[in-house]
Amino acid sequence: MADTMEVQSLPCSSADPFFDDIRPCNDGEVRGELYKICHDQELLQGIINFRYPLLSKMCPFILKPLVRKYLSSRTEHIHTIADFQKKVADFMQHTIATTTDGVTFEGFDKLDKSKGYLFISNHRDISLDPAFVDYALYLQGMNTVRIAIGDNLLKSQGATSLMRLNKSFIVQRSIESPRGKLQALTKLSQYIGLSINEGQSVWIAQREGRAKDGDDRTEVSLLKMFHLRGRKLKLNFKDYIGTLNLVPVAISYEYDPGDLSKARELDERARNNGAYRKGKMEDLLSIVGGIKGYKGRIKLVAGDPLREGFETPEELASLIDNFIWTHYEIYPTSLIAAGVEAGVSNEAREKFMARINSYPEQLRARVLAMYAKPYLNRQEALKSTGQ
Repeated sequence: MADTMEVQSLPCSSADPFFDDIRPCNDGEVRGELYKICHDQELLQGIINFRYPLLSKMCPFILKPLVRKYLSSRTEHIHTIADFQKKVADFMQHTIATTTDGVTFEGFDKLDKSKGYLFISNHRDISLDPAFVDYALYLQGMNTVRIAIGDNLLKSQGATSLMRLNKSFIVQRSIESPRGKLQALTKLSQYIGLSINEGQSVWIAQREGRAKDGDDRTEVSLLKMFHLRGRKLKLNFKDYIGTLNLVPVAISYEYDPGDLSKARELDERARNNGAYRKGKMEDLLSIVGGIKGYKGRIKLVAGDPLREGFETPEELASLIDNFIWTHYEIYPTSLIAAGVEAGVSNEAREKFMARINSYPEQLRARVLAMYAKPYLNRQEALKSTGQ
């Protein structure tokens, strides 16, 4: 009887007020969130510091009203989430045209528009990884994803509003007590499961934080989190995962705009027994740097929903990893870094090495290792399958 009551007491919709503290905003909240963005003093100052570094120190009191007025004018016709997402799509088209040498999508055309999917990808860029998945779905005429983001990214009210407008929901990582963590993870599992059952797709990275060393590996604990709702529904791991339409996605960047900053962090951790002190605006700067930086060619490959070939979270993690490793596009940057130069043009080598040699000498080996890892992982995957 107690088990029956527990199942019946579960939220039955992702719109349940139970999820108000983690869910994205809805259409009725759009104008209020835009107001918060346009009037967030910290966000306005961040924009001024980035766009006008010299003037920001001389006359910020003059610039703030101007930036606020500009933001207000650019957002005055946004009244729904769909309106906002159209702006994001336009922004992505501009980003692709100005910072890449082209983006290729594979596998997304095989997806059923009537279903919700759980997209799990490798994680290299804070904002662009889910943005490119969104753009792939947008091109197919499908609904964009609800995006899982860590609460560490919510440094200001304006940033929180911006994330919520872009259909982001919150992963509450800052909770410290074991009981609180379990409750937060259970709520997250319920929200993800209900969203997908309602036809709303979800994107989540295969691990907490970006793979700064280029080593794309799925955290088993993440997969166990998905099953927390399944356990309450008395479904075993495999059967419940089958209801989530879990699709692995490999995202490949020829050039990583954040390669140097990642190498600096890894170097500092190595010199300080794993400790690293993140700057106040570091996440925001990483987002901006990823968007504006040169990326070369980009490729996204979506697989088929995973329903067979696993019984445990560990076995599922292995399937996801092998898909990402074998579908990650091995560009000349990876081959050169791995010391495999057969078929690599002199032009490609000179271009890549000019970038490497422009970096501090003590960080070059780390950057090269970062680019080489996808090639080495692919070789490991092919060897394990006898190919």
